Amino acid sequence: MSGCGGHEKVWWTAQELAEAALKGLPRTKRKINELAQRDGWAWKTDTAGFPLARPRKGQRGGGLEYSRGLLPPATLADMVRRGLAASVRAPEATAPETPRDQLWAWFEIQPAKTRDEARRRLAALDEIETLQDGGHSVTSAVAIAATRHEVSAATLYEWRKLVKGAPAAERLPRLAPRRLGGSAEAEIDGEVWRLFKSDYLRQEGPTLNSCWRRAKKRAEGLGLTVPHVKTFQRRLDREVNQLVLARMRGGPEAVRHTVAPLKRSVMDLQALEAVNIDGHEWDVFVDFGAKADGSRDIARPMMVMIQDVYSRKVLAWRIGRSESAAVVQLTFADLFRNHGIPGHCVFDNGRAFASKWITGGTAYRFRGKVLPGDPLGLMASLGIQVHWTIPYRGQSKPIERAFRDLEGNIGTHPAFAGANTGRSPLHKPENYGSRAVPLDEFMTILNAGIAEHNARSGRRTEAAAGRSFDIAFNESVRAGVITKATDADLRMALLAAEKVRADKVNGSVSLFGNVYRSQALLDHAGKLLVARFDPDDLHADIHLYDFHTGIYLASAEIWEAAGFFDQAAAKRKARLDADARRMAREAAEAQQLADAHDVAQAYRGDGAEPTQTPEPGAIRPMRVRGGAAAALKPAEPARRPLLDRLNLEDLAPERAARPALRLIEN
Repeated sequence: MSGCGGHEKVWWTAQELAEAALKGLPRTKRKINELAQRDGWAWKTDTAGFPLARPRKGQRGGGLEYSRGLLPPATLADMVRRGLAASVRAPEATAPETPRDQLWAWFEIQPAKTRDEARRRLAALDEIETLQDGGHSVTSAVAIAATRHEVSAATLYEWRKLVKGAPAAERLPRLAPRRLGGSAEAEIDGEVWRLFKSDYLRQEGPTLNSCWRRAKKRAEGLGLTVPHVKTFQRRLDREVNQLVLARMRGGPEAVRHTVAPLKRSVMDLQALEAVNIDGHEWDVFVDFGAKADGSRDIARPMMVMIQDVYSRKVLAWRIGRSESAAVVQLTFADLFRNHGIPGHCVFDNGRAFASKWITGGTAYRFRGKVLPGDPLGLMASLGIQVHWTIPYRGQSKPIERAFRDLEGNIGTHPAFAGANTGRSPLHKPENYGSRAVPLDEFMTILNAGIAEHNARSGRRTEAAAGRSFDIAFNESVRAGVITKATDADLRMALLAAEKVRADKVNGSVSLFGNVYRSQALLDHAGKLLVARFDPDDLHADIHLYDFHTGIYLASAEIWEAAGFFDQAAAKRKARLDADARRMAREAAEAQQLADAHDVAQAYRGDGAEPTQTPEPGAIRPMRVRGGAAAALKPAEPARRPLLDRLNLEDLAPERAARPALRLIEN
């Protein structure tokens, strides 16, 4: 920091003011920044309308530096006492301290009326200079120009002061009228302004006038004067940018809308490479037929629809009472049968689409989780890559635009007069609920409407380019490679999957209270299997696959419980038992086994030879103690066997009666 002996320092940063430890200012950078924010240093101007705060020059970190004119008188006096300023009077932020680009940046954002006035003033000053060049004095030139431009001479002299000493390139922005309101804005009490801003920046979105009235009432209670509401508006516009405004009043979703949407191109795709699927509830009452109690089943139908991402053609659709996994699977079956198997599919996050029958084995972004024991769903089984959309984000699904188009053309068809519900409760037609359309009539008009939707020309999508969706799709199909569905693929698409375990004795499978059996499952008894079945017809045969390899094993028929005296069921059971015995016999004969006698004869000569005792390498002589007689008499054992301790003569008659055993040698 330099004293007044050199170039006088006019602009100060918060850090420099804190280090200077001046009277009347806080001693820390944080406190000075709080003071600057509370008193609005960033938007204050001098008497000529130029800002008293500017971005820091030639330094990293950003921030502002403030003019000495913002400081309190006590602080200025302390600067003079310490040699940091020449006088107590605060300098003006005049031309040398105001960059040209800042002047023009301010001028460009002014309204047209302000810019036109600046041009009118510049034309008057130019005329004065032209008259001076022609020999007129300043007084004469000003008088002539004042008459021609219908302004007073005093006004022209004031205009000349605004551009005195300024370069020609800065005269126009300096002549622009400035609506000085800084003094009025500076009068807003810091606490009142904080309350007003906190009130206005709420997610409830209160109006500016209501917040201003509450702030005014609060200020009047404190004995303070509050300026006009437009002053609050101008200060709010300067202090709070649109990003903060969107975040505080609208939340994260409003902040997302401040970013330009991402535009995606489909020209790197081909037909059927990617599809998107979603459900739509029609704004039409439909009669689905009679209920069990005899009343009519009237409801708004739910449609599940698949659209090609590249061409935007509607490829498959199904109608149901609700958005269920069964309807979704049947819609995919129509797609596979009529067009082929796509490589990618963009899914909605509804429960019907996140069902494990459909997307089992794929990672769920927003619903459920993958378990190790889950069977593979339809998408994973056919190798279709699943993409999940963000909830409540219609922009990520091109199919939403198709729903809006179809609803506008089909939902308001003349045949649906009296059955249309309107797009919301606030848009109900006068004849709301007067009739319901029969389901077959609704389907006829729907099918015709979707065909017209695909064939309509003049489409402005990237792929159609003024043609129809049909033409764009067919053109890409002829030039590309499409994966066609096999019978096994269609069978998999038409059936739901469930993990089951075969009975460990007979191989039967239990599913939803029913028992299914097949003789071919006996070899897989006790093993984990995957059962694929029609959820709408649980009495039909089910198809079973190996859980680990996915190999198709067999189909199994339902095995219903029979009555106690049901002779037909008993005969059917006896026939199955006979079939099982016959199959077992045939399977055993197919093994070509040898007779047990033949096996014994084959193994007769395969006995092992008796093992001979080897000769010892040396013989130890027997040593006898106490003479030869003692050596010949066997020693009496300490504990003889029971038979030896019996009286053998008492047993003599019995021994004599028994036949003697003889060894007969061949």
